[in-house]
Amino acid sequence: MKTTKVISYIVNWLNDYLKNSNTKGFVVGVSGGIDSAVVSTLAAQTGEPVLVLDMPIHQSEDQVTRAREHIKFLTEQYKNVSGKTINLTTTFEALKSDLHADESHEKNNLSLANTRSRLRMITLYYYAGLNNYLVCGTGNKIEDFGIGFFTKYGDGGVDISPIADLLKSQVFEIARELHISESIQKAKPTDGLWTDERSDEDQIGASYPELEWAMKVHENHKATDFTGRERKVFEIYDRLNRLAQHKINPIPVCQIPKELLH
Repeated sequence: MKTTKVISYIVNWLNDYLKNSNTKGFVVGVSGGIDSAVVSTLAAQTGEPVLVLDMPIHQSEDQVTRAREHIKFLTEQYKNVSGKTINLTTTFEALKSDLHADESHEKNNLSLANTRSRLRMITLYYYAGLNNYLVCGTGNKIEDFGIGFFTKYGDGGVDISPIADLLKSQVFEIARELHISESIQKAKPTDGLWTDERSDEDQIGASYPELEWAMKVHENHKATDFTGRERKVFEIYDRLNRLAQHKINPIPVCQIPKELLH
């Protein structure tokens, strides 16, 4: 990958989109992870106003530390960037109480994990609305178009997606070029939605390099073409991809026959 040219391309794309949308800047949620660190830095390089939000909900200390260190890095390097920490833990707990959430069931826990993501989306759009900013998505190609590893109307609720055409390995390449902190680059990828700090690989059952391989071969192969670990990874990718079609594809619209409308 021509990393420096890709960076310039994304920054120019962001600037062009902002200009054509008649908005004034960008808002990005940062988690202490690689994707949000890259997106927020790319947005910062536009020279336009950027608001970076850290929104912990029962977050582990290392995640919070990385997010705040990244905000510090951005605000010191770019005069157009401002940062804010909004602890949503109390809000989340109040909602759980109102919902009478029973955390003894796994399905309920998944719903609550997704609720964390949706609370952050609400917060991002609150500040976007106040400032006439665009909400920048932080999903990569594997997450957004491979296995649907995002929350519908949570981290999937965005205005623009600067890195959704990049594989995770390519995001890491850009991170190195942008001098993203070593602590972020070395951290295990995680969605940060669980109290037990499970990683993305723990949840998915495969690493991002494995998923990138599966995405590459998926269209022209079937599981029986492979054996051992490759077959297992292919089956994981295939199953998640099928389950995620309702996320990956546009919302279905019931098209009413014209003769019924007149």
